[in-house]
Amino acid sequence: MHLAPYIVLLYLLAAVLFIVGLHQLSSPKHARSGNLVAALGALIAVGTTIDLLHHSTLDLVLLVVAIVIGAPVGAVAARAVKMTAMPQMVASFNGVGGGAAALVAIVEFLRVPAHSSPSLVLSISVVFAVVIGAISFAGSAIAYTKLQELMRGTPITYPGQQPVNGAVAAAIVVLGVLVVVGTLSSLGLWLLLLLALVLGVAFVLPIGGADMPVVISLLNAFTGLAVAGDGFVVGNPVLIVGGTLVGASGTFLTKMMSDAMGRSLGNLLFGAFGKIQVSEAAGPGGAKSVRSGSAEDIGTLLAYSQRVIIVPGYGLAVAQAQHVARELADVLEKRGVTVDYAIHPVAGRMPGHMNVLLAEANVPYEQLKDMDEINDAFKTADVALVVGANDVVNPAARNSPGSPIYGMPILNADEAHNIVFMKRSMRPGFAGIDNELLYDPKTIMLFGDAKDSLTKLVAAVKAA
Repeated sequence: MHLAPYIVLLYLLAAVLFIVGLHQLSSPKHARSGNLVAALGALIAVGTTIDLLHHSTLDLVLLVVAIVIGAPVGAVAARAVKMTAMPQMVASFNGVGGGAAALVAIVEFLRVPAHSSPSLVLSISVVFAVVIGAISFAGSAIAYTKLQELMRGTPITYPGQQPVNGAVAAAIVVLGVLVVVGTLSSLGLWLLLLLALVLGVAFVLPIGGADMPVVISLLNAFTGLAVAGDGFVVGNPVLIVGGTLVGASGTFLTKMMSDAMGRSLGNLLFGAFGKIQVSEAAGPGGAKSVRSGSAEDIGTLLAYSQRVIIVPGYGLAVAQAQHVARELADVLEKRGVTVDYAIHPVAGRMPGHMNVLLAEANVPYEQLKDMDEINDAFKTADVALVVGANDVVNPAARNSPGSPIYGMPILNADEAHNIVFMKRSMRPGFAGIDNELLYDPKTIMLFGDAKDSLTKLVAAVKAA
């Protein structure tokens, strides 16, 4: 497709804005402005595409109708979604993107006249976009149902699962080659779409809930790569650039998160991690008791501390307690207490979940410390206040070679002088693994809803 010079320049501007926005998203301090910059780039890209289609009345009408329907849906969903449901929204929007990429590729392939053969580049790009996009769509749908607890979050496995998945993947490769060489055309493409959907479902079913942030990141990369494939299919450079950026950043993020869990990507995806396991501490004949305390006593402990490290987790998001956590930190700081937040890379249900949660409460960016930056400071902390986190502070990752999370880097909350653990109950975290830290002699349990408990702690600190 020949593009006018001003179209090329506008697409180039959109691509530059995507790159600048992505760079800013790497820092919590600039993430909001980065999001706006990238959104501006997307707006320019869409507007340029509308101008590009002005010669085709039907295409233009369909595009405007799609925008009129999609834009309000996206805006309302983004404004109305609760922080606890943010991972589900990310999974659903990502899945829709992958499905759209697959359908665009199919439509463009079917538009090739029957008497002519598609080019090799077109055929390869179509097959790539259909397979990767369909896997992303189906996998994101399963991730959504697990996150929404419409199905159990633990791995769903059956005998011979991996050989079956391997056979499906091999069939996809064979069909893809047949479509590319022209032996099978539209029929082969539809079969390819069907098998890719099956593989997407089979791919995510055996992955446990604790690994869901990594899965979401990887599926996001898949969608980006599918969109880049569409860029080659329709000859649109901004799709190639934007899709490649998403694919590359998602891939790097996936690798970083798997490293943060101390496990290889292959083990994360094929290890069926997340089955319920109970530690020996809770087993027959070896039960240990926990020590619980009142909000008043814990408030006094916090008030007379010199350094407190707050460890946020999914329970904080569930209770919508981020604003109260910020209030508690403010009250402590007025008493001269140093307060920081320890952020584990996979805390919550999606990449960066805790950063987004605390940014909503306007927590100063300087107080958000990643794992490598904060871990040594736990030794000097008077109190580690664990709010709704579980798996990311479990000492079994260091001390129990038989544990599924053994080797996973964790926050060293157990090294603080005192540990205050806020939970609703003694149930395991999303990984389904009992936490040894609950039975540590230094640990004080504060049972209840995180928002209610934090509100009581604020009152107790003020009264101390």
